Parts: sequence; structure tokens; C-alpha cells
Amino acid sequence: MTQVLLQISGASKRFGGLQALSEVSLTIQRGQVYGLIGPNGAGKTTFFNVITGLVTPDSGTFTLAGQPYQPTAVHEVARIGIARTFQNIRLFADMTALENVMVGRHCRSHSGLWGAIFRTSSFKAEEAAIAQRAHELLAYVGIPALADYKARTLSYGDQRRLEIARALATDPQLLALDEPAAGMNATEKVQLRGLIDQIRRDGRTVLLIEHDVQLVMGLCDRVTVLDYGQVIAQGTPAEVQSNPKVIEAYLGVGAAASTVKPTGQLA
Repeated sequence: MTQVLLQISGASKRFGGLQALSEVSLTIQRGQVYGLIGPNGAGKTTFFNVITGLVTPDSGTFTLAGQPYQPTAVHEVARIGIARTFQNIRLFADMTALENVMVGRHCRSHSGLWGAIFRTSSFKAEEAAIAQRAHELLAYVGIPALADYKARTLSYGDQRRLEIARALATDPQLLALDEPAAGMNATEKVQLRGLIDQIRRDGRTVLLIEHDVQLVMGLCDRVTVLDYGQVIAQGTPAEVQSNPKVIEAYLGVGAAASTVKPTGQLA
């Protein structure tokens, strides 16, 4: 039986005179790939930032795996099991790919400051285990040969993969991907879809913000659509793509349902 992993009810956020989010709610089941879409300025990024602790909401209740949490700081949200990537890649450019992933894994380390200072045997053993896990994750995302390359020297698509590996290193319950296909070519998008599919098959839950509607409709189990900070549709990709409110939000008043392509891309 599926279980609720993330439940959000009544999330709202105002920036001065702008109501960026208004009573937004969603429920994500374990093992799902869940899509969050909407036109530019719909509030997607604000909602994503609220969920992951980058922006503090004005109101709302937040529950992860049945336990309430307060999204007031990124490190606290990471600690409870939500890891994210960013639309604008945020890697440590002058660190190697391996070191970048190891940084992500360190949030689950136990040796502490004194172990690091005095290089205790337990610290050395833990560092070796972290490095081994980092190598495994680089292989998992398809870039094992790039472990010793500086992050800034990697191709754009490989940097995206590295960022996902670093997020996975935190051993998250929920992997939140912010525009992972942005800037990718067609081949890289196919590879990305395969990777996200693999992450789902391995039991992870994924929340995905993405402008590529075709990718979302072909990949996600359920989708929420925002417009002007409000939920205008929720459901399966088939339900959402035929919803008149969604078509209007993307295409303007008077758009016909026939403008939705069979492939799932709003035309």
C-alpha cells in the first residue's frame, strides 16, 4: 500500500504587496515522481523554496513521513530528509566531482569536530566509507570516470548529474529537482529521464519542477499546476493536460482542448 511521504496544507507566502502563494496544498505518496508546473510567475519556485527551507512561509502545515516539520532553514530540512538541486547549478567549482559528492554525504557523518582535528581511527574509517559511497553515486548517475575532474571542467549535462549525485549523497526521503532539464539538449533530456526513472525504481520519491511539459507528462505519476500562486489543477498527467483551466493558463482565454498534443505537450 502506498503511504503519504509529504503533505502540505494551506501554504501561503506574501512578499510586500505580492501574494506569491495562496493556500497551496499537495500530497505526495512514497515512490512517486510528482510534477509541479505552471506558467512563468505562477509561484512554482517560491513554493519549492518554501518546501525546502529557503523561504519561510507565512502559514501552512508541513509533514514529512508523518512527522511535522518547520521549513525555516535549509540545513534543518536536509537533516530530516529533503535534498534539492537548483535551477542555476550550485556546485563547488574548484572541488573535484568526488569531493562535491563527499560534501553532500558529510551531513550524515558522525565523527564530529574532534575526530577531524585529531584524525582518529573512526574518523579515517568514516572518511573512507564516505569516499566509497561517493564513487558509487558517481557511477549511479553515469559519470564514474569524472571523479577526479574539477566540477567547473565538466559539461553542463554532467554538472547536472553531479548535482543530483550530491543530493542523493544525503540519503534523502524526498529528492527535489528544480528545473533539472533546463539548458539540456534532446539527448541529455532522454538520459535525465532515464536517471529519474531509475531513482524511482530504486524506491526514492521525487518532486520535480520543470518547464518542459512534455517531460513532466511523460514521467510524473501526478501533477500540480499553479497559476498566480494558486492551485488550478491536480491529478494524473492525463487529467491535468485536458483541464480547461490549465490550457487557459498556458495559452490564454479561448484556447481549445484540441491544442493539447497527444504526446502530453501543451501546444
